[in-house]
Amino acid sequence: MAKNDHDGPDALLERELAALKAQYESLRDEKVRAEQTLAHLEGELKDLEEQALRDYGTADPAALRARLEVLRAENEGMARAYRAHVDGVRAALDGLERGQGGEG
Repeated sequence: MAKNDHDGPDALLERELAALKAQYESLRDEKVRAEQTLAHLEGELKDLEEQALRDYGTADPAALRARLEVLRAENEGMARAYRAHVDGVRAALDGLERGQGGEG
């Protein structure tokens, strides 16, 4: 009787090697994609850092965060002042309307 070579140790090893080769190729492709993504993101970061230097004089994240907090506080102050101004205008108009209503 002839021994079945499809189940022998050589056939098992060959199947395992084929599976390992497929895994290796998949990992290699994933590595290439990751390297391409990294290169793209590094270029994007460089562009953003240059823009930050042009616009704000620094690309340091901590300095930019501090500047953002200052600008937010300034905006909140301006919004409060504008709100108070609008409330004052509204109150003056209400007073005028009440004054005109009493005369008519």
